[in-house]
Formats: sequence, structure tokens, C-alpha cells
Amino acid sequence: MLVNLANLAKPVNPSAMPNTLNIMVVEDHDALRDVTVEALAQRGHNVRGVDSAEALTDEPGLFPIDLLVIDLNLPGEDGLSLATRIRAAQPDIGIIMVTARNQVRDRMAGYDGGADIYLTKPTSSEELIAAVRALTRRIRPDEVLLPAALTLSLTTLMLHGPQANVSLSSHEAALLAAFVRAKEQQLETWQLIELTDKPISEGSKKALEVQIVRLRKKLQQAGAAEPIIKAIRGLGYRLCLKMTLNTD
Repeated sequence: MLVNLANLAKPVNPSAMPNTLNIMVVEDHDALRDVTVEALAQRGHNVRGVDSAEALTDEPGLFPIDLLVIDLNLPGEDGLSLATRIRAAQPDIGIIMVTARNQVRDRMAGYDGGADIYLTKPTSSEELIAAVRALTRRIRPDEVLLPAALTLSLTTLMLHGPQANVSLSSHEAALLAAFVRAKEQQLETWQLIELTDKPISEGSKKALEVQIVRLRKKLQQAGAAEPIIKAIRGLGYRLCLKMTLNTD
């Protein structure tokens, strides 16, 4: 029985929380599979486990898979063959190989076979979770809010960050506060222009672009890392980092 690769298509789930992935663990060792599923589920992911490549098609109500954690020494079709076929059919899916094969040639074969990350057993839960977190940035780049430890003071118009405290203009502070309060920290162009009390025009749009560039530089100066503010073509902009508002 072969895996139905159509079931592995990865649509964006609008109801998913940021950083939440649909993960399938393919591991024939029952205890290890259960521990892995539990560790990932505790981090908020939707996780299921199967004991072979063939069992994927037998899994009832199989969800669209964002990421596969695959053991290479599987009964039936081995994990390397499974990963190679899935990578060819679904180039954007995440694949983490977890195996006792630790030779350089094994690692090379794993990466050639489609692995994003190759981990050797014994692997700690912390290392696997870190690998999943790293892949989340590629799989769902538009949903991940990167921590930056920034605080915006609306009374002093100061941006406090790990590298520097940066002064803002009243308009820059208003823009940042609007982003933080907006749903998914995303605002349309017309909403941002309205904050300036100017009419919506090509001139206003160009002026907004200049303001966004200046704001990015100040956020970077305070300690934020890219992506900071992302332009959404034909729509507006999105703040891609976490920030605390201080109104005292």
C-alpha cells in the first residue's frame, strides 16, 4: 500500500494559531512514538503518530500535513524512500529525519533524500522541538511573530529594546500602537494613511512608504531582527514581531 501523496497537500489553515503545525510522526517504536507525539502536542501542535509509511493511508481523518518526523528504519518502505517521494510531490513540506544512522554518508543521503533537518538518536525532546520551531519559520513565515523584547511607551514616545532606547515621533508611536492593536498586527494602506489625517492619494502612499522605512530602521536600532514590518502587496503592512505597549 502506497502513501496517498494528495493527502499531504499543505493548505494554510486560517483557524490555526501562529506557530501551530499539523505534524505526523512516523516511528515504529511504540514508546518513542508516543513520547514524541506528546512532547510536540504539549507545544500546541496538532500531532498524530503511525508506525509505518503504509499506515499513513490507514489513518482515519488524516489531516493536511505541514511537517513529517520520520524514522529511517521503518518496516516495509523505509523512511528515506518515503521522504524522497514526499519531497518530490510536496516540495514545501517540512521533513525531519530522526535515526540511529550517524555516519557522514548517512547524513548526506538523508539531506539528498529531502530532509530539512537530520537528527541522530538518542535525540532529546528539546532538540526536536527546537528543530520544529526552526522549520516553522519557513513553513509559515507569514504567521510567525518573532520575539523582540520591545516595549513602546506611549507617554514618553520611547521605544525600549535590548540594544537601545530609541525616541519616536508622535506619528511613529501612533503607527506602532495601531499595528500592535490590530488583528494579526496587520493594517491596510488606507488605515495607515487615515492615521495621518491626509487624503488617500498616490502622494500619501509614497509618504507612507518613507515613514515605514524610517520606522523599520528605528525598530532595528532598538534590537529587532528581520522581518520587522512586511509589505503585503496590494493590501498594506504587517508588524512581524511582538511588542508590549506601556500607556503609563
